[in-house]
Amino acid sequence: MATDIAQPRPGLGRRKRERISRGVQYAVLVVALVLLAVLADWNSIARAFFNVEVAAAQFPDVLTTALLNTIVYTALGFGFGLGLGIVLALMKMSSVAPYRWIATGYIELFRGLPALLVFIALGYGVPLAFQLRFNNYSTVMLALGLVGAAYMAETIRAGIQAVPKGQVEAARSLGMSQSRTMITVVMPQAFRIILPPLTNELILLTKDSSLIYLLGLASSEYELAKFGRAALNEYASMTPLLVAGLCYLIITIPLSRLSDLLERKYGGGARTKGGATA
Repeated sequence: MATDIAQPRPGLGRRKRERISRGVQYAVLVVALVLLAVLADWNSIARAFFNVEVAAAQFPDVLTTALLNTIVYTALGFGFGLGLGIVLALMKMSSVAPYRWIATGYIELFRGLPALLVFIALGYGVPLAFQLRFNNYSTVMLALGLVGAAYMAETIRAGIQAVPKGQVEAARSLGMSQSRTMITVVMPQAFRIILPPLTNELILLTKDSSLIYLLGLASSEYELAKFGRAALNEYASMTPLLVAGLCYLIITIPLSRLSDLLERKYGGGARTKGGATA
């Protein structure tokens, strides 16, 4: 005789739980926005951050001086760091042990030191110790380049090692020297792989260029952060900092989009080709 067996009541399915979870999160977000709209003192916020007259007073100097100087400082540091990073990457891959030791020691040292200390050392320590004084452009180039080179060296080394060995062997079989193979075959392919992370390093150096304020600057040498801070003291308003922040975004957002574009164009393709060749 058939016996009726009570079936257990099924619980909530995974999709239903996910819908409920999203609904709760949306509800919390809406409540938070409503509370912010009701409790915030919008008049005080507008006066502090969105003072149109103070913002207008920042132009055109914020563009012709601060923004331009920030770009120049970043370009100097990135150019020096890229050149030094290539040398360090090749030294770390060298068959000569002392070269590897020097490159490894340098990379570990400058990846471990804050950029702030490097700026102070070059701006004040080196002149005191060696009676050797740099101008501010040279100091920021050296400080940003020395720190950036440590990171770029590892990125470049990884890019070189990602180039399929078959490419190197084919070039050598055609009679190319090792140096010519590196310059004409390996490096072009490596740079296609490392362009996205190098672009991200450029963004980081753009923000680190603000540390030049430690050196003491003439008004014609102000970068964005120093310019905003000086105007903050003058106008007793946060609006100059907002303007300076927006100018940083003028630099960093296009670079971020460029990095994403390069990642889509070269990143996946380079990895696929490497895997296929291997």
